[in-house]
Amino acid sequence: MKAFISKFLASSLFKFLLIGGLSFLLDLGLLALCFQVFGWPLWLATGAGFWGSFFFNYFLQRHFAFNGGGTALGGVLRYSGLLVFNTLAVMGIVELFEFIGAGYVVGKVVATIVTMGWNYFIYKHWVFPQKKQPNSGSEQPDGQSDTDTPTQKLTPNSSEG
Repeated sequence: MKAFISKFLASSLFKFLLIGGLSFLLDLGLLALCFQVFGWPLWLATGAGFWGSFFFNYFLQRHFAFNGGGTALGGVLRYSGLLVFNTLAVMGIVELFEFIGAGYVVGKVVATIVTMGWNYFIYKHWVFPQKKQPNSGSEQPDGQSDTDTPTQKLTPNSSEG
């Protein structure tokens, strides 16, 4: 059981969830500040909170949870595209929950659970993909093993023969 817990705590899933939880608190705090203190419309406050946690979440997910997978520019572009999609989904869900009387906080929690469900897999396989490792064992990418000595190609003009 101890080994399982240690392995889980070191996993990208645990790190993703931890960073996601911290990002959620930042996001919800900004949403509440903009909506309740500044009096912004709910849809705008929701978007501001969501985008406000962008840099915090991106940096930590890329470098802590997914070990810098993918290229920096490619990761930012893919993350930004996903962020646009997620922003629209979250804004819609939060507005829906406010409209039906459940409140924006309940809507934000539901929206976060829904988006986290797909985000982990999208982050891992598309936004921050890990480089493919060569086959295990001693086989090299070109099919030679590391114990093989390179063969010398003989040409008609070579002095060996």
